[in-house]
Parts: sequence; C-alpha cells; structure tokens
Amino acid sequence: MTTIATDLDAKTTDAVAAAVSELAGRRLAVLTGAGVSTDSGIPDYRGEGAPVRTPMTAEQFMSSESARRRYWVGSHLGWKAFAAADPNPGHRAIAALEERGLATGVVTQNVDGLHVRAGSRRVVELHGTMRRVFCTHCGQVFDRRDLARRVEADNPWIRIPADVPLGPDGDVLPETTEGFVIPECTVCGGVLKPDVVFFGEFIPAAKFREAEQLVHTSQALVIAGSSLVVNSGIRLLERARRRRLPVVIVNRGATRADSRATVKIDAGTSEVLQAFADALPPLA
Repeated sequence: MTTIATDLDAKTTDAVAAAVSELAGRRLAVLTGAGVSTDSGIPDYRGEGAPVRTPMTAEQFMSSESARRRYWVGSHLGWKAFAAADPNPGHRAIAALEERGLATGVVTQNVDGLHVRAGSRRVVELHGTMRRVFCTHCGQVFDRRDLARRVEADNPWIRIPADVPLGPDGDVLPETTEGFVIPECTVCGGVLKPDVVFFGEFIPAAKFREAEQLVHTSQALVIAGSSLVVNSGIRLLERARRRRLPVVIVNRGATRADSRATVKIDAGTSEVLQAFADALPPLA
C-alpha cells in the first residue's frame, strides 16, 4: 500500500493512493483545463462561483468592428494581470513528472502559457495561446507584449485598474469602448486576432492529432481541472479508454466523465498533482 504524505483529508488521501497504485510503472499523459490555473489567480469557466459569461464568437469578432473594439479593450485591460500570473504547484508538479520521465507531456485547454513557464517541454495548447497575435489577412505573427505597448501608445487614456476582475482568458468587461483605436496589422492593415480558438471555431486538425499522439504514446491518462464539457477532452479520454488505459480525473466537483474514470479525485489540482509527483516511483 502506497503511503501518501500530504495534508489532504482521509478520503482524498485514499483516492490519491488508489490513483498512484494505478499509475505506478506507467508513463502518463496529462490533460489540463482551467481548474489547474485557479490557484494562479485565473478563474475557472464553469467551476463553483464562476461568473456567468457570454463569450464572443469568432463570427462576431470577424464580422463586427464594434465587437472587435469591445474585445480588444477588455482583453488589453486584463492582459497585464493575466500575463503576470505565476505557475502554481500543480503546473510545477506536471513539469517535474515530465523531467523525471514519468509523463510524456501535457495537453492543455488553457491559453495562459503557465505550463510552458513552469518548465514543461512538450505542451500541446489545444486552444492556442494568448502570447501571440496574428493577422487574419497576411498571416504575420506578433508578440502580445509588443502589441500591448502599441495599444497603449495609440490609446494613452487607457489606465489599467489595480484590481482587475479577470475572466478565464484574461478578458474583463470594459466600462466603455468609446474612442478606442483598434490595433491593425502593421504589414498589411488587416484584422488582428489572438492566436486562440474562439467559441464557434474548431481546434486545428493538426493540433488535435498532436494531442492524440501524446496520449497514444502513453500508458495512462491524468485529467486535471477540467469538467470535460468541451468535446476535445472527451475525445482524448475515449482514445485512452479504447486502449484500456487507466484514467484518473482530478477536479473539484462533478465532470462529464466521472463514471468513465478508473479513479476520480474530488479535490484541488495543485495538492493532488504534487502528491502524484512525490509518490510515483521511477519507471523500471
């Protein structure tokens, strides 16, 4: 019986020990959702207490100048606080598992880049990243930090609030968008768009194949901080189940696939992932 040295309650400790028993001796893939980043100050989309949101669709963004103005004001107001968020122990535990050769890498539904900053080397960002912006006309790519400086130069009246109520993608609801100069491509004047998958868009096929390959080369799947409402997560879970791989789900509250998990742990991801990193033995 594996001994789990943590501050977790007895029920969670037993669940973690059961998960470690299933995962020991196997190389695992990790799939993460917004719940992994809540301990870094980035709120969840669907967890308990999450604000009700009406996300902008790709069609709205591309077809309406006023929608783009609203998006860029809100996105800029949240960007600095969002970008300043630090990786938490859960992110670092996943990176440590990869460093020790126990994990093949991480597939994430998040766009915050925290897995990369935590030191994970193989990161499949299913929904893209807020670190980049690209021109929808000519394809030129821009660093978000450079774009933020340009936005502030073109809109010197903008002030970043000290306490920004962030959304999960770094967005906030602006008080006004009047007079805001929308950033354009400096190469061709085209429409700029963050390098993220908006609601109403599909994950690029090549990106999903990369995620499938990571799961295919693994011997177990850990799903952390995702309610699995988004179909991409369910599809990866089913790829693992078809191969009869152990599937461990770590999430506060119910997920769409609890009944399909080998072990479900209803707890915070930071402490559980750290417990995995501490308890899992080296591969033989």
